[in-house]
Amino acid sequence: MPNRRTVLKGSLAVSAGLALPTGLAAAPAFARSGRPSASWGVQAGDITASSGLIWARSDRPARMVVETSATESFRRARRWQGPLLGPGTDFTGTTSLRGLPAGEQIHYRVTLADPDDPRRTGQPVCGTFRTAPDSRRDDVRFLWSGDIAGQGWGINPDIGGYRVYDEMRRLDPDFFLCSGDNIYADGVILPSVILPSVTLPDGRVWRNITTEEKSKVAETLAEYRGNFRYNLLDENVRAFNAQVPSIVQWDDHEVRNNWYPGQILDDARYTEKNLDVLAARSRRAFSEYFPISTLGTGERAGRVQRVLRHGPLLDVFVLDMRTYRDANSPGRQPDDRVGILGAEQLQWLKRELARSRAVWKVIAADMPLSLVVVDGATDFEAVSQGDPGAPLGRELQIAELLRFIKHRRITGTLWLTADVHYTAAEHYDPSRAAFKDFAPFWEFVSGPLAAGGFPPDKVDGTFGPRQVFVQAPTTANASPMEAPPNFGEIEIDGGSGELTVRLRAQGGSVLFTQVLRPGLVGQ
Repeated sequence: MPNRRTVLKGSLAVSAGLALPTGLAAAPAFARSGRPSASWGVQAGDITASSGLIWARSDRPARMVVETSATESFRRARRWQGPLLGPGTDFTGTTSLRGLPAGEQIHYRVTLADPDDPRRTGQPVCGTFRTAPDSRRDDVRFLWSGDIAGQGWGINPDIGGYRVYDEMRRLDPDFFLCSGDNIYADGVILPSVILPSVTLPDGRVWRNITTEEKSKVAETLAEYRGNFRYNLLDENVRAFNAQVPSIVQWDDHEVRNNWYPGQILDDARYTEKNLDVLAARSRRAFSEYFPISTLGTGERAGRVQRVLRHGPLLDVFVLDMRTYRDANSPGRQPDDRVGILGAEQLQWLKRELARSRAVWKVIAADMPLSLVVVDGATDFEAVSQGDPGAPLGRELQIAELLRFIKHRRITGTLWLTADVHYTAAEHYDPSRAAFKDFAPFWEFVSGPLAAGGFPPDKVDGTFGPRQVFVQAPTTANASPMEAPPNFGEIEIDGGSGELTVRLRAQGGSVLFTQVLRPGLVGQ
């Protein structure tokens, strides 16, 4: 049976599309004369108790100006001079906000000004976000998921595009954690003149909006930029971005399926075979299209891994399980100092976990721990390799981390991920494990948001996981019409400190709920 990764090689068979219609409601319209336009919408990201980042894209050279206020009327607005947006960043830019009040709703509007005549400005585009609280009494609620426009399933105008984003927006979370695969740079969506629309097993027809950059695998900087722009064609995404700030990480499909540093491709679709070259181009486009605090300038420039401290109740540790990993392999080596995180990132994570005073410590992983994700006939893509015995290969690094968490008595850790295109809840306990020197913990999986759904993967028993809940399609690459998008919700009660996990599906249904109490282990 094909899995969600191998099916990419045959994605032409499911990549029905149509050329982007003129005047489609979901697509921004761009004038080429007159005043600068920010029709791609606005985004807020990496929000803390006192700071945040605001993103916008112009249709021409422009100066970005941001105003913030406590009210929608923008009385007593504070003005922030942003960067000059030009072709060097694909006309995108990010403005840093500092000195914000904690735990407050902030309204902002972005205005683009002609750099030669500041009086010539475009229509302001508005957004809002809540800063992190500085009191433990304040509740915290956020969503997470990943995997967008994968396996040929893109923006379908017949069903209203990415409607799951509208559903998530109406829940009004404090922020959204995207666990990776924000794009499928290797997932082609062809125009309908090349391939007819897809007829689903129940007789319904799937159609896609597509663009020039989405009609082939991404190789050039322009093509990677076009892939990140693609999802912004959807009006649900733009409305969501304007209301819900994001914490974004990346995984393989921002570049190419199952990639690792130093890899040389054997793929006829690519003229550029060096994955390091492709990854550098994608990282640049990734940094241009999301407001991420560590991807700008300064000492930490270029890093995806970071800690977002969301008040006394929550720290989010964002991992990069792609940039520093060793090559995919059978994973049976008895010594692996690089692993999936790299030695430096592992030390960073240990240090930051030990420093954290938050009640809950969410480890945002772009790949699962015990689910066996294959890469070809003999290699493995994630942590585990299906051997339920003592840790080997990349498992050694995770064992070292779990041992550190136990011996340093770090409480309140839980792992969140996406990647596998179904939703699950897994409890880890040393009493069931081959490796026993760790404290029990939970891992929750959710997704995809807009990609093919897939049957569940095998589970590796090295760390003693028990699948408490799984919901997955029975067939490979089920369309979003057949397998509704999934996302997860975390709610932390400011009074009791209890953390509630809800695994959700589009349509409003709650598939699974788990309540965790603070300071306890083995829940």
